[in-house]
Amino acid sequence: MSTENLEYSEARKKVKSFVEDIKTGMLVTNIGSKPVDAIPMTTKKVDTEGNIWFLSGLNSDHNANIVKDSDVQLLYSDVKDYEFISIYGQASIVTKSDILEDLYSSVDDTWFKGTDDPNLSAIKVNPEEAYYWDTKSNKYVSLFKMGVSAVTGNQQDIGEKGKLDL
Repeated sequence: MSTENLEYSEARKKVKSFVEDIKTGMLVTNIGSKPVDAIPMTTKKVDTEGNIWFLSGLNSDHNANIVKDSDVQLLYSDVKDYEFISIYGQASIVTKSDILEDLYSSVDDTWFKGTDDPNLSAIKVNPEEAYYWDTKSNKYVSLFKMGVSAVTGNQQDIGEKGKLDL
């Protein structure tokens, strides 16, 4: 697996590509304590500055954790295509109505009572660093290449990994 480390604009493009492709990840809060808190979250948007946005309950445990400590980790994985990314960043809680309206869709009616729900908030994550693994092909091709490598002893290019400085 080759290593490709990227910086700011290219790194943010790579993060956006992964996040928009995978869509649902684990939001890890309370990083400084054991155990950490993790909850699945569906990405609503990656904005032009590279911030990752979610909708959340204002009174949720993860919102309370973010108020105490803004350090968060986002973990996205697509096991079908062997794509994985771990994103570290700073989170903030946003309650501006124009942002909530921009992020909200009818699917969110499952959890909230529209954009006027007093419990509705957004979480904005500003990524600072990420690490990714991408096979550039689906898992069957990757497994085949691993098998060829095991049988022949010749290394196969099964993808890339790298650090993203955001």
